[in-house]
Amino acid sequence: MDIEQKQAELIDHFVKKASAQVGSAIGAVIVEATSHASLFAFSEILAVPTVAELEGTENSVYLEVLRVFAHGTWSDYKSNSGSLPQLLPDQVLKLKQLTVLTLAETNKVLPYDQLMLELDVTNVRELEDFIINECIYAGIVRGKLDQLRRCFEVQFAAGRDLRPGQLGSMIQTLSNWLGTSDNLLISIQEKIKWADTMSELDKKQRKEVEDKVEEVKKSVAVKVG
Repeated sequence: MDIEQKQAELIDHFVKKASAQVGSAIGAVIVEATSHASLFAFSEILAVPTVAELEGTENSVYLEVLRVFAHGTWSDYKSNSGSLPQLLPDQVLKLKQLTVLTLAETNKVLPYDQLMLELDVTNVRELEDFIINECIYAGIVRGKLDQLRRCFEVQFAAGRDLRPGQLGSMIQTLSNWLGTSDNLLISIQEKIKWADTMSELDKKQRKEVEDKVEEVKKSVAVKVG
């Protein structure tokens, strides 16, 4: 089973489970979902009505935790840890994995120093073990660890949940790319047309030269005769 299919099945499982619960019982579902080793997308669970209804209640901290897992990083959690429940070890691991995915969204070369700072890792060996065992083997990233340059070169990273407002930005980026592609296509077409025109001119000039050569040959033949 590929990672996308497994994600879809897990999301469906937890959406149904959260839909059947209310109040503090949803908190247990959120803890289970954010601790699951193979689940990396949470926006669908956030959208479940019974989960959204936690807003403003005594159980709203679980909603905030779920939001961190959907859109945030380990640093975001630490900044708000005073008002959030303490995470289980599996949740800490999950959030650090998600942090790597967030960093890989904007930069395909991740310096070791940046990764160690963001992940609270104290040495290179621990960092490389984390990247290999918890990220590459988990199938969420692919890349190369460069010990000489002290960086992780990202070749692939799984996408995270879209943050609020990010869809509009992505649509604008795509529109800009399409506009650039259209302009590039027009430029290529113009170059092809120009090349075709030059080719026709070249053929015409070649024909004129060949005709003149033939005329000279005929003239020479007449004089010799």
